[in-house]
Amino acid sequence: MSEASEFGEIPPGVVSLGDWEAPARDRLDPGVRAYLAGHAGDGVTARRNRDAFLAAEIVPRVLLDERDAETPVDLFGRRIAMPILVAPVAHQGLFHREAERGSAMAASAVDTIFVASTLSTLPLEAIAAAADGGGQWFQLYPQADSGLTDELVARAEAVGFEALMITVDAPVFGVRNVEQRVGFRLPVELAPANLVGWARMTTSAAADGLAALLAGRPTWAEVERIIGRTRLPVLLKGILDTADAERAVAIGAAGVVVSNHGGRVLDLAPASLDRLAPIRERLGDDAVVLLDGGVRRGADVWVALRRGADAVMVGRPLIEALAVGGPLGVAHALRTLAEETAITVALAGRP
Repeated sequence: MSEASEFGEIPPGVVSLGDWEAPARDRLDPGVRAYLAGHAGDGVTARRNRDAFLAAEIVPRVLLDERDAETPVDLFGRRIAMPILVAPVAHQGLFHREAERGSAMAASAVDTIFVASTLSTLPLEAIAAAADGGGQWFQLYPQADSGLTDELVARAEAVGFEALMITVDAPVFGVRNVEQRVGFRLPVELAPANLVGWARMTTSAAADGLAALLAGRPTWAEVERIIGRTRLPVLLKGILDTADAERAVAIGAAGVVVSNHGGRVLDLAPASLDRLAPIRERLGDDAVVLLDGGVRRGADVWVALRRGADAVMVGRPLIEALAVGGPLGVAHALRTLAEETAITVALAGRP
């Protein structure tokens, strides 16, 4: 029988992140399924993300005294139970009635950080209320209208978000043929709640996707302006080039997220994992460096930590868990990944 509660259920046989994919595929309608599983172009970068981990090797160290080994991590003054964060994913109302509230509740329950998207179905205030003391960050798409950008940052600060993650690699919508082939359109009733009151923005987002929403391409000057105005630590998400990573820190960012947007924006970009070690080497030990893209196993988390990440972010598999199991599903998936990570540390040694 399924493990069930008012917060969701765990189908029998679900014991890893990959086990959520098939039931989610069966449950979601074709358009939503295409949106979730979609990628840019021919999906080369999306495959590279996973292939990079599959090509990695772990050479275990044996007979070590590892009794003081731990998997918690400190990020911006908050200690979390695992080096695994919930990545920002837009429009979570497509997948479950609890939307971002469900994912935030799950993150709080397992003592990790939930990153809320600018394009969330629920407003920031509702997401913050679901934290129950847990840590939350806000992912920002800088808008063409700086007034909207500043309003979003101010709202995030006001409700207690602890860091700002500025996405810099998606100034326009990628070539998303998988979605085009099935004619996916975001339902108007699920237009981003954080953009209510900015009617032109919300209408174009529902009709034309991110291309219209992100028509104002951000620049280094705009990002530096945002960093200068907020009291929150700032990470730049979507960094693959070492010079960009160095410049991000030079203008005041606390760190970077090494990411290719899950292979959803620019096809033929390198795997995030392959760019991690060079970026960590360029930045040294002081900056926070996160890895996003392709993480599916605890062994993957170990590899990312070994190559210089402070923690990883996971998106798509947790949304599959949300679609099938609700908040309980997301918590189960996070705990599964954390347990696998701990087992890998025990078998391989600390990264």
